[in-house]
Amino acid sequence: MAHAPGEGRPGTKDENTAPPSSSSHPISGGSGRNKGNFIVPVGAVRMSVNYAAGLSPYADKGKCGLPEVFDPPEELEQKVWELAQLIWQSSSVVFHTGAGISTASGIPDFRGPHGVWTMEERGLAPKFDTTFENAQPTKTHMALVQLERVGLLRFLVSQNVDGLHVRSGFPRDKLAELHGNMFVEECVKCKTQYVRDTVVGSMGLKPTGRLCTVAKSRGLRACRSADLSITLGTSLQIRPSGNLPLATKRRGGRLVIVNLQPTKHDRHADLRIHGYVDEVMTRLMKHLGLEIPAWDGPHVVERALPPLPRPPAPKLEPKEEDSPQLDSPVPASPKQEPTAEPCTQHNGSGPTSPKREQPDSPAPHRPPKRVKTEVVPS
Repeated sequence: MAHAPGEGRPGTKDENTAPPSSSSHPISGGSGRNKGNFIVPVGAVRMSVNYAAGLSPYADKGKCGLPEVFDPPEELEQKVWELAQLIWQSSSVVFHTGAGISTASGIPDFRGPHGVWTMEERGLAPKFDTTFENAQPTKTHMALVQLERVGLLRFLVSQNVDGLHVRSGFPRDKLAELHGNMFVEECVKCKTQYVRDTVVGSMGLKPTGRLCTVAKSRGLRACRSADLSITLGTSLQIRPSGNLPLATKRRGGRLVIVNLQPTKHDRHADLRIHGYVDEVMTRLMKHLGLEIPAWDGPHVVERALPPLPRPPAPKLEPKEEDSPQLDSPVPASPKQEPTAEPCTQHNGSGPTSPKREQPDSPAPHRPPKRVKTEVVPS
């Protein structure tokens, strides 16, 4: 029996381990940016997956259906320009993504006006404009890929289970999918991971009661060492994932929140931007002098390549020369002390790469998972 892998958290062992079904394909090894064995589905399921039913029961859904707020165009432009300056001044930037970054691909969020849980409270079914198999990465997904390539993004923490970060080609050794990945399974015995061409069908987080032997989960470790955390499309209401950006604040770093609705931690933010995430990221990339790459099909990238040269620093606009917001220096990245964390078993897409070659990476050293490249016979 295969189960979906956890994010640095060993799960319950099952000695009756059997190979996954023939509809799954092993993840391709290697460190390059090849497409590997991620198979584009042929005749994908033509029905919407019941998003809510596929997740574990969760009683505390927080506030749903809150009104959306939009910054005026001039204010939005000014805020995004300030964000570009913050990113350029920071030495360790961690992005946090939520369901709001995938709505442009046709996948509903949870608490928006037409979100899964908002509609559920009204006794209605959420509307899907696509299937998970056919959903394509958005401009935000691809912008994050490019920011990582030029070294402006150090780590990505995602609450999403739609698999779009992996399909976009974002390197898995710099990605923590806290709630899992609907396309990834892991054998509980040999630890081989498989990327399916259809969704697994069940997601969840299940505590085992054992303590983790890893010093820190990668996402928490990255947040504690970051001097800037940026949240995109999340209300930060789910615990403990919603509290991860505060780890950066506690160590003297800064927090930027990009979301249309109010979030749980607005009062802690150094900068709040109210706008569509794709529009914000498009403006941001323009200020940084970067292009958003086009998506040319599913890519599975295990390890990040050495970063490309950074673009020139954004020029200070004359009208903003006296702006006081960015005069103070960004705090240096602090160190963190290891602590034990409760073990859990849940669906996710943990890295299968060997030890990091770059010493400043937030990922802890751990033995690599075994990866197969041959197709499983039916």
